Amino acid sequence: MSSAHPEPFGRLADGTPVHRWTLERGGTRVRVLTYGGIVQSVEVPDRAGVPAGVALGFPDLAGYLACPGPYFGALVGRYANRIAGGRFTLDGRTYQLARNNPPNSLHGGDRGFDKHVWDAEPVGAHGVRLSRVSPDGEEGFPGRLSVSATYSLDDSGALRIAYEATTDAPTVVNLTNHTYWNLAGVGSGSAAGHELRISASRLTPVDDDLIPTGEFAPVAGTRFDFREPRKVGTGYDHNFVLDGPDAAELHDPGSGRVLTVTTTEPGVQLYTGDHLGDGPFGPGDGVALETQNFPDAPNRAAFPSAVVRAGGGYASETVYGFAVR
Repeated sequence: MSSAHPEPFGRLADGTPVHRWTLERGGTRVRVLTYGGIVQSVEVPDRAGVPAGVALGFPDLAGYLACPGPYFGALVGRYANRIAGGRFTLDGRTYQLARNNPPNSLHGGDRGFDKHVWDAEPVGAHGVRLSRVSPDGEEGFPGRLSVSATYSLDDSGALRIAYEATTDAPTVVNLTNHTYWNLAGVGSGSAAGHELRISASRLTPVDDDLIPTGEFAPVAGTRFDFREPRKVGTGYDHNFVLDGPDAAELHDPGSGRVLTVTTTEPGVQLYTGDHLGDGPFGPGDGVALETQNFPDAPNRAAFPSAVVRAGGGYASETVYGFAVR
């Protein structure tokens, strides 16, 4: 029997309907919105078997519309993270994007993928595929991009998000999910006491505008060394260069809940939510682990390429596993 099913979740001001899909399997319940591809909630049990929501979100559509800035649970694109000056050059042509995070472009611009309603269809018994076409020139990006994100649960209850995209002209693509995790449960306060491990021996240092300097700096001997688990603390909004697909592990000692993150992406952005404060959530109430290509990669030849060309394609996958100990 299929667990994937939709229900109405309100309408936008122009009347466009929004739906919420519920997926249940292996002790995990996930709710996904067609608006912004948002992971509205994730419920998993603690070591005593008691379930609780561990992903920050709102109970209704109005909450997301009133508080878009933190990107709660959102599918972020066409280019996640920052592009310096909101500008990049591709095949000799320069493209100007919105500088919605002055002086830079952030998470796709003024109306990125997180602010659109996506088409939805069930995939198997425990998945939903969201899709849309981003037209040529949307938010300044070149190329007509056909993009999809498939959310599914495996038999262990792990959440898998698989992204795919094709274009009719050269463009840049970098997609991620922006869920804030609090494994003690939504509403429990700060997640700064969670224990975090990131499998990264290097990071990309940033300037005062949070744009990479172009260096690859070792984490050894610095506050960025999460190769062994330690309290996550606060004060992080940085891209880590992953040593392999086993990206990260987050653990709440109180509840025993464990989140594991594996990905095909080369990096993960650790954001400790220091600037949260809109809506019911305060600074540090959630930890974001955004699997991604590197910030400003379209302007950095030494970084992994973010270019997608006609005849090729973009594919990325991240798996969020849940356990207790």
